[in-house]
Amino acid sequence: MAQKPATRQAPRKKSKRERRMKVIIYLMIVAMILSTVTMGLATFI
Repeated sequence: MAQKPATRQAPRKKSKRERRMKVIIYLMIVAMILSTVTMGLATFI
């Protein structure tokens, strides 16, 4: 029983790093979308 949570904790630490990377990637994607939308609106206006 004790070995199962120990093995789960190791991937959880890795998942935290992966989540941080994913959050950064999502922020970059959102920033790109917002910039493209604002540029598109500026051209239409």
